[in-house]
Amino acid sequence: QVQLEESGGGLVQAGDSLRLSCAVSGRTFRDYNMGWFRQAPGKEREFVGAISWSGGSTFYGDSMKGRVTISRDNIKNMVSLQMNNLKPEDTAVYYCAAKPWSTTVLTVSDYAYWGQGTQVTVSS
Repeated sequence: QVQLEESGGGLVQAGDSLRLSCAVSGRTFRDYNMGWFRQAPGKEREFVGAISWSGGSTFYGDSMKGRVTISRDNIKNMVSLQMNNLKPEDTAVYYCAAKPWSTTVLTVSDYAYWGQGTQVTVSS
């Protein structure tokens, strides 16, 4: 089993930046590609971006492209989501997820493990 725990959410103002982190335990971190998703109230879960097991490849969804950067630290077993120029419509619960390294980061499927999520609220 893989355990994921997000942190770093909170209340910010429009235009602010925020960095979310996801700590991973239970299995070899390098065995997994990592993704970030978000879900706003009353809306479907939305793909934010993903990073390959080595950190060499990233892939971003359209919703936040150009405002987010995903990185990972394979020593600390952590993946981060740096979000800039936040907007009220970015308000959501943000989740990190893991899928096997053998799957491509270019699809939003195959994520087997999920964290509990962290709330991000952006005020106008």
